[in-house]
Amino acid sequence: MSVKIEVGAGGIPHNQVLIFGLVGSLVLIYLTYLNTYFQTQYFAFFGGLAAVAALIWGTDTIKHLCSYGLGTGVPSAGMIALGSGVIAALFGATTGILAPIVTVIIAAIIGAVAGLMANHVVRMDIPVMVISLIELAIVGAMTVLGLAAMACGSFEFLNMITGTVSFLGFTMLTYETSVIGGSIIAVIFMLGAIAIQHSFNACLGPGEQQDRTLTLAAECGFLSMITVAIISFAFIGLLPALVALVISIIGWLYTYTKYIALSKRDAYAWLDAQPIMEPKGGA
Repeated sequence: MSVKIEVGAGGIPHNQVLIFGLVGSLVLIYLTYLNTYFQTQYFAFFGGLAAVAALIWGTDTIKHLCSYGLGTGVPSAGMIALGSGVIAALFGATTGILAPIVTVIIAAIIGAVAGLMANHVVRMDIPVMVISLIELAIVGAMTVLGLAAMACGSFEFLNMITGTVSFLGFTMLTYETSVIGGSIIAVIFMLGAIAIQHSFNACLGPGEQQDRTLTLAAECGFLSMITVAIISFAFIGLLPALVALVISIIGWLYTYTKYIALSKRDAYAWLDAQPIMEPKGGA
């Protein structure tokens, strides 16, 4: 039998965070379709913002799930989320304009199966296990699909498996590869998995506060965006990739600064560590 432990009570209700994350990530991923509509690549960064919205939702879901005492389950939940998400995102991407919606449906099915197995086969018997793993699978799928769209400018499968890679936009140095063929999808998997599990892991404890935890989630999301923006220089035009990189850095600086301010607010004391100095006269 699992006992729920109240951690950082108060704040925004989880259902509101869920709606923000689900609707926000879907809308933002669909905004990357403006690249296809206008025959440009300047809207690729919306995919990264979709991943940030999903990660904020996923962090709150992990907090909700782990309030039942799953301390070491935080990394496991993150890996299940992104593992399920990769399968759902790649399958969904083959359905064209319906990709984001199909991805959500497939992820929900995979998450439900994983949750039922966890409760009825592994016998974890956690009341919110099934719904939480459904949410986390969708979060993982939206994160993968969003960051993949940011890297190559589209959420459609054909654009993920084809493409000419150039060095910083210079076509004189090109070779054929893709987001999937170049193993970029594996990098996206790890970026998402680390981002979704780190925030609550870093903030958990009796002093955990929702605003600080979710701010760290956003900061981790923007940090992942910076990495993918750098990768996107090889797949999309120089200027669109630069726009994505600038937006990612601005978002990261803002959320990092805010997170530090919230950490100082919640800390009993704030001591700036100094470098370890060699004792005078030797050891």
